[in-house]
Amino acid sequence: MVRGVRALNEQFLVIEKEEYEKLKKRVKELEERVSITNTFYQNSLDAAILLQEDLKIVEVNQAAVQLFEEDEETLLQKSILDFLSLVPKEIYNHQRNQLKAHGQHVDELLLTLGNSKVKHVQYIGIDVVKPDHDLMILRDISFSKEMEREQAITTHMFSDVFKRAVDGILFFNKDGVIVDVNPSLTKSLNTKKEKIIGRKLEEMVPSQYHFKLYKQWKHLMEMGISKGEIPFKIGDTQCIFEFSTSSNIHNGLYMSIMRDITEKKEMEAKIKENEQLFADLFEGALDAIVLWDHSFTIVKANEAACRLFECTYEELLTKKLDDFVYQKDEHYKSILNRLNQSGGIRAETLFLMPNGQMKLIEFTSRSHSIDGYNMTILRNVSEQRQMEKELRESEQKFRRIFEGSLDGFILWTNHYEIVDINHNGIKILELDKKVCLGKKFNQILGNKIEGFSEIKRHLGALRQKGQDHGNLTITLINKRKKHIEFSTKLNILKGLHLTIFRDITERLEMQEQLRKSDTLNVVGELAAGIAHEIRNPMTALKGFIQLLQSSVKEDHSMYFKVITSELQRIESIITEFLVLAKPQAVHYLKKDIVQIMKETLELLNAQAMMHNVQFQTIFYRDIPKVYCEPNQLKQVFINIIKNAIEAMPKGGVITVSIQRYMDQIRVSIRDEGSGISKGRLKKLGEPFYTTKERGTGLGLMVSYKIIEEHLGFIEVESEVGNGTVFHIILPIRDSESNHV
Repeated sequence: MVRGVRALNEQFLVIEKEEYEKLKKRVKELEERVSITNTFYQNSLDAAILLQEDLKIVEVNQAAVQLFEEDEETLLQKSILDFLSLVPKEIYNHQRNQLKAHGQHVDELLLTLGNSKVKHVQYIGIDVVKPDHDLMILRDISFSKEMEREQAITTHMFSDVFKRAVDGILFFNKDGVIVDVNPSLTKSLNTKKEKIIGRKLEEMVPSQYHFKLYKQWKHLMEMGISKGEIPFKIGDTQCIFEFSTSSNIHNGLYMSIMRDITEKKEMEAKIKENEQLFADLFEGALDAIVLWDHSFTIVKANEAACRLFECTYEELLTKKLDDFVYQKDEHYKSILNRLNQSGGIRAETLFLMPNGQMKLIEFTSRSHSIDGYNMTILRNVSEQRQMEKELRESEQKFRRIFEGSLDGFILWTNHYEIVDINHNGIKILELDKKVCLGKKFNQILGNKIEGFSEIKRHLGALRQKGQDHGNLTITLINKRKKHIEFSTKLNILKGLHLTIFRDITERLEMQEQLRKSDTLNVVGELAAGIAHEIRNPMTALKGFIQLLQSSVKEDHSMYFKVITSELQRIESIITEFLVLAKPQAVHYLKKDIVQIMKETLELLNAQAMMHNVQFQTIFYRDIPKVYCEPNQLKQVFINIIKNAIEAMPKGGVITVSIQRYMDQIRVSIRDEGSGISKGRLKKLGEPFYTTKERGTGLGLMVSYKIIEEHLGFIEVESEVGNGTVFHIILPIRDSESNHV
């Protein structure tokens, strides 16, 4: 039994020894692993710190010392919170909770070191090392974060440049497919981005330029860069671009910077065209043109210059421009001074040609006009000046005849405007020369009814034959009449016509003594009798019409109105005819013209209301009374205001104003009608001229005559679409004796 126990003990000893060896081996392995771990921990590139529950640092490795830039002893006296001043408490508490909940947490922190330096770190928190301890492994990612920030800034800047660049920017891949374009390119092509992206480059380039595209593509593949010019077309828009293409800019893409040079190309073409045009003008000009430098040496000349200076082109290039100047006197020096001061000059001076001939040259010079050279254009005016001299002499001869003739001479234009009248012409017409100049030829000689028809006939004959003669009676300003005979020849100079006239009043008066003195009276009475004989049956007709109108049962009122209206129209024409045929003896009274106008407007008020027309009056104060025949003035006002009412079929406002102007009274009547054209305006007041379908033209003519007999006149202003204004100007006279 003892032997058995001993054997058992020996067996246990063997087992214990084996276990001990195993345990010893295991401890050694653990010590080795701890040593390795400690070595790794101390030599790790990442910082490692061990924290207590209260976040106090209890252990750090060498990388941590470098990260925090403090020695180990100092670090072990601090808490991790001492370095988290930039981290909000809420964020760090959240990170701690995540660590406790999951046993591990990865995040980023901003560490504020003792030297105020800030570092961006990424960390891993582990809650399994020791009870109530946490391990933090930290890696400094400040540099990578800075790189990310710079990359973001760079990307943003590129994006900003891409969007805002003045030049177009285009990205395409190795297959030539466009993947992106900037706004500048879409603006140049007048299209949207979506219509370009996805298209191939060859689709954007007109087919006739594909060879150029393939050539540039080959160069790009071989050299990695390509530059040149190429047109792009999309829709109706085609632009020429100057481009620079680089390869592998981003993700294997190619980038082209494209500048729109369409306008530049057009400008170059225009400049080239202008240069060609200048060359054609330079060589083809009829005037001599020379270019010369600062020393007056001729550097270029056209064929006309060779003819003017009577030199070959080669000879001209050996000379100076001032070699041809005859006298370099004060006049010449003055020309040079003005050229230097203003840069341009126009003058005349004598030039002496190589053959000894003297020429008077008119020239213009411009400093630094072409390619830095001065340019002078020259013309030989010797013959022209001689002709002008002869013309002046001829004009002087004509002027002596013109002014010295005993007959009246009038020069007038195609527009009948008088441009000159001689002394005897003024004397015959008893007018001031200033009054005549600018007036119409037919207004001066045919200003009255009796002279108008003859002047009209005369002008018609002139148009057919080029010359004509005749007789007419003119009425002077003082109402005295003169009889003249006249003869006109057209185009004594182009567009200038001459009328010669003489006073034959005395001669005709002597002839008139041979006739019966009562001839004119008989004619006047005959005209009055005819009018009287027409009026008598008209009175009967009007009476019978009234009887018929009251006795006829059926409604024929429209016909009666038409008949009555036509009879009144005939009576009005007869009245106007009598005024024209035989003027009555008029007795002038001193009357208030404003009151006459008020009475006229009162008479016409009902007619105005029927046509939706309103009167607006402007009567200035202190309007003096005038010597006049009131009924005649009232007739003038009625004629003009009725015309104004009829000129506004849709209604409107007629403005009547009366004011004093110096020694005259101006009555103005303005309507808002359609206006009168310039061509029709000239004919106002002519016999039987009217624009109304049923008008006779007598009313306005009578008005003109009445105002003329009051020593006044009528002016008309009108513009198509803006209405018409009649100005009636009457003189302020002291007595009736001023009227004739």
